[in-house]
Amino acid sequence: MATPTPDTPDQFDQFDDDDTEQQLGATASGRKRLFSKELRCMMYGFGDDQNPYTESVDFLEDLVIEFITETTHKAMEVGRPGRVQVEDIIFLVRKDPRKYARVKDLLTMNEELKKARKAFDEVKYVEDQQ
Repeated sequence: MATPTPDTPDQFDQFDDDDTEQQLGATASGRKRLFSKELRCMMYGFGDDQNPYTESVDFLEDLVIEFITETTHKAMEVGRPGRVQVEDIIFLVRKDPRKYARVKDLLTMNEELKKARKAFDEVKYVEDQQ
């Protein structure tokens, strides 16, 4: 029986697909995991183990994706059909004080970041002109 040598391409190719799938966070169902890294950090921040079970992270991500999908569909029905606008999201969360406060905080922070970027770009433009 011959031992494979490092020159044999088949030896390395058989594992490449598995590694790529794990790096991308793909699941058995074939759907790419979008938030697993962030969810792991959040779970640890809220008291879970530093490396939570993959099944727990996957389950939590399924819940997040379902929430985003449902909220988006509802927002598309509220305002202009087929379009999601900020006002539609605000309308949907208006009766939930925690969600409303979070949306308000995020929108305020977004405006502050826009102003800071604009001021930074103006300063940079002035410096470049000199």
